[in-house]
Amino acid sequence: MTNIEKAKALISTFTSGDVEVVEKLLKEDYIQHNLSYATGKDAFISSVTYLASAPIKTTLKVIREFEDKDKVVLQSIYNFAGAGEQVAFDIFRFEDGLIAEHWDNLALLAKPNPSGRTQIDGNTLITPNKNTEKTREIVKNFLHDVMQNKAPEKTTSYFNGDMYLQHNTDIADGLSGLGLALEALAKAGIQMIYDKVHMVLACGDYALGVSEGTFGGKPTAYYDLWRVENGKIAEHWDVMETILDKSKWANSNGKF
Repeated sequence: MTNIEKAKALISTFTSGDVEVVEKLLKEDYIQHNLSYATGKDAFISSVTYLASAPIKTTLKVIREFEDKDKVVLQSIYNFAGAGEQVAFDIFRFEDGLIAEHWDNLALLAKPNPSGRTQIDGNTLITPNKNTEKTREIVKNFLHDVMQNKAPEKTTSYFNGDMYLQHNTDIADGLSGLGLALEALAKAGIQMIYDKVHMVLACGDYALGVSEGTFGGKPTAYYDLWRVENGKIAEHWDVMETILDKSKWANSNGKF
């Protein structure tokens, strides 16, 4: 099995309840960064067992997938035991052929945005090509200059005019759509702040940035997937999640 196949097999245990698969794929000291769950292999098995016993079956659909060195990224739609559909990004780190660590971000599936785009539509095939490191560098610089507001005067240089496809639930297409959304937030007294970038994982023309900051003053994790075309930011998908208060953490590993 490839690492992507292993990652998909692991999350499929939420629907199958097959703990033997978990036993084969996870390291004993598996590190969990979803703050609602305890860390370790036994805790993961407990979650799988619980979901298997729930009266409503968990459903899952993987939308996008890619691999970057020792990590696999999956974008999926979950419905855990009938709790409602959620869009998620999962990141799995591999060590000696086993899954050693996991990070994720989840948000409720929403209606189409002002441009009629959803959180998951668009091209779903992500393939390696010679552009991987160039894509990573462009997204790293974009996060620094624009999202972290270090050099906002460079914003327009990252886009091909107003050609920008947007999948954020509240923002319309184009750099103009982004500008209007940020203006509306400012009028409402809401700041979207990116303080730190933890990871930029890339494959071909796509890169996922994992960042930490605040939204409306609340600690927030930002997972942003960008598609780059001819050296310009061309398309964007994201999941924002408010970080649980530390008093509610089920593990001490932290969100990042």
